[in-house]
Amino acid sequence: MAPPPMLNWLAVARRDLTEDVFELKLKRPDGFNFRAGQYISIVVPGAGPGGRNLRRAYSIASPSNWSDIEFCVKLVDKGPGTKYLNSVKIGEVVQGQAPFGDFCLNHDQQNPTLFIGTGTGIAPLRGMVLSDEWQAKGPVGFLLGVRSEKDILYPELFGAIRPKVLNCPHVQIALSRPTELWKGFRGRVTDYIKSMEWDFLKSHYYLCGSGAMIQEVRDWLMKIKNVAKVQIHSEKYF
Repeated sequence: MAPPPMLNWLAVARRDLTEDVFELKLKRPDGFNFRAGQYISIVVPGAGPGGRNLRRAYSIASPSNWSDIEFCVKLVDKGPGTKYLNSVKIGEVVQGQAPFGDFCLNHDQQNPTLFIGTGTGIAPLRGMVLSDEWQAKGPVGFLLGVRSEKDILYPELFGAIRPKVLNCPHVQIALSRPTELWKGFRGRVTDYIKSMEWDFLKSHYYLCGSGAMIQEVRDWLMKIKNVAKVQIHSEKYF
């Protein structure tokens, strides 16, 4: 199979999501198609040894039926990819090869589904639940784990006016270091899943973010709840 094409992406908008995470919106090139959950390999000009270009992978945080492409980018000290994308001005062109990846919706949507993300791992999960690929018939839960209130990403996914597909009480944010004012769940997202009443055996799971979170959840599901490995889909960010 031929590799995906190198494309030009016009920067059309930028907004800060938290103190250290921003969203960059790029105009979708004509004819570009992808599946929710896939990623783009962005060219970072001149950031490699000897001034060579580098590549960095960024998951698409928007669904496949939107006209623009959105990235959810965390600022990392000395990170060439985030430094470059943070410097991109509206109207400039970014080069990237896409689409890549198989972290996509892949199950019988009659069954329950649970999405679990930490930090910017919410990006491809957001694309999935907002996508018109999604025709859920069973319960759909969505969990985000971050440290404190100031780290919450895309709060509109968790409020009273959230996407209709998120149709059960287990659409929650877990804070490991909340302030005294926080009235939601206190603890890690891995603590939350262990407290749930849920049909674990029939469900499919989409996990993205911390490698430690993914490993802990996978081990618990398979060893304690006897969930089959094929029902657990994951993509590690860090």
